[in-house]
This record gives sequence, structure tokens and C-alpha cells, in this order.
Amino acid sequence: MILVNTDYITGKEFEMLGLVRGSTVQSKHLGNDIAQAFKTMVGGELRAYNEMLNEARALATKRMVEDAEKLGADAVVNIRYASSAIMQGAAEVIAYGTAVKFI
Repeated sequence: MILVNTDYITGKEFEMLGLVRGSTVQSKHLGNDIAQAFKTMVGGELRAYNEMLNEARALATKRMVEDAEKLGADAVVNIRYASSAIMQGAAEVIAYGTAVKFI
């Protein structure tokens, strides 16, 4: 499966199959959440949240690919990511794009 954030793939012609997406809501352990709150007082990278969002993006991407595979896609083009806070320490991440089949 080819995944790109452009609306083309050099040297490939394709037909669009439709919108595909994957999402997840992730949170961190309460202990990590408290530790990260203290970290904001002194500044620096919030590694626990960084890891949480990396895991969430990977899972959302995996689910998007599974959605594309159900359509028989060869690739997903124009991939985008969005996130939003659901509550303190939890975030939704969505990956979406256009599933395409090579011709």
C-alpha cells in the first residue's frame, strides 16, 4: 500500500475509490498525566504525550489502511491528520485520505 500526502503518485494513473479514514482516542495513565503537569511548570518536551500521539497516529493510519484495503485500493493519496482534545490527557487523532486503484 502506497501512502502519500500529495494528490498524485509520479508515473501512476489511478481511479478514485473514495474517502477512507481511521481514528482513535488515546489517553495516558493518570501517573503520567500528573508527571506531565509538573513538567509544564519547568518547560521542555512532554515525552509521555509525544509518545501517546505517535501511537495514536500510527493506529489511526493502520485503521485508514484497513479501510482502504476493504475497497481494494492500491494506495491512499492526499493523506491528512487531525487531532482534538477530548478531555484532560486524552486526544482523538484521525487520519484520512482518498483511496485509489491503479489503472
